[in-house]
Amino acid sequence: MSREAAAEFSFFLAIPTLLGASVFTLTKSGMGFSYYEWLLLLVGTIVSFVVALLVIAFFMNYLRTKKLAPFAYYLIALGITILFLLRW
Repeated sequence: MSREAAAEFSFFLAIPTLLGASVFTLTKSGMGFSYYEWLLLLVGTIVSFVVALLVIAFFMNYLRTKKLAPFAYYLIALGITILFLLRW
């Protein structure tokens, strides 16, 4: 599987997870929102959707042109640092 296909698959896999979490949170809150709160929720959802599309487009372009080795090194260093701070 190519890196691009794996990234697309992970983005598609996130859609039902995010929708399920959102529906669960809304139903847990009792859905007792005012008009203004529903408007804020709608605007926030639209803005986050647009930003997510832009970030996904950037990330897919990045995957086509560059390697993820620097990110892997960063994660390894971060993991070692966290283990050191937790005194594992």
